[in-house]
Amino acid sequence: MKDKVLEGKKVIVEEIKDKVEKAQGVVLVDYRGLNVAELTELRRNYKEAGVDYKVYKNTMMRFAFKDAGFEEFNEYLVGPNALVFGFEDPVQPAKITEEFAKEHDNLEIKAGIVDGKIIGIEEIKELASLPSREVLIAQTLGGLNAPIAGFANVLQGTVRNLVYALNAIREQQEGQEA
Repeated sequence: MKDKVLEGKKVIVEEIKDKVEKAQGVVLVDYRGLNVAELTELRRNYKEAGVDYKVYKNTMMRFAFKDAGFEEFNEYLVGPNALVFGFEDPVQPAKITEEFAKEHDNLEIKAGIVDGKIIGIEEIKELASLPSREVLIAQTLGGLNAPIAGFANVLQGTVRNLVYALNAIREQQEGQEA
């Protein structure tokens, strides 16, 4: 019986470690004080954004963070905690959590991990203020497209002026022949 329990705990530790290593962004939150309706709303917000939210025992997280090379993260594991994982976008977990925490004082952001680096509350708030990945890509593409569009307009204007000039020469020659 003990072996099954120990094996189950090892599976959970490995699951946490795997998620931490694969996630682009991780946020640790203390959800104490949120009622069922608020937790349901928070979970829905995460799910709609493709972000994973999971409550684990602190002891399981301690082993997982140690195995993943983030042992310093264990100092934040006090009280009831949940982990928020963003696998597609490192900004999403921070953004959703920060927006929800602004309206719900009982949600406490403790720390996070982005690009293999442990970050504090201030860095999470800065990260949350960044535009989403899609917006950043659109802005970048828009910035790249502007010079190309300008160049195309210049070329189009040059071609248009050449057509006008050729048309004027043709009309002038027709006027001389008549």
